[in-house]
Amino acid sequence: MGRAAAVAAEVLAWWLLLTGAWLVLISTVDALEYLVGASAALLAAVAAQAARRAMSGR
Repeated sequence: MGRAAAVAAEVLAWWLLLTGAWLVLISTVDALEYLVGASAALLAAVAAQAARRAMSGR
């Protein structure tokens, strides 16, 4: 697996986990709520991957 594919897989895993957590925590699921949650989860997933990379020294 190439470096780009590994990064994409990690970001996808974080995004799925965080989006799932968002959906569990909101009371009503409508399109706007999902869009906002998924967008915020994507930003957080990229930040989590960058933080993990910074801590590992790579």
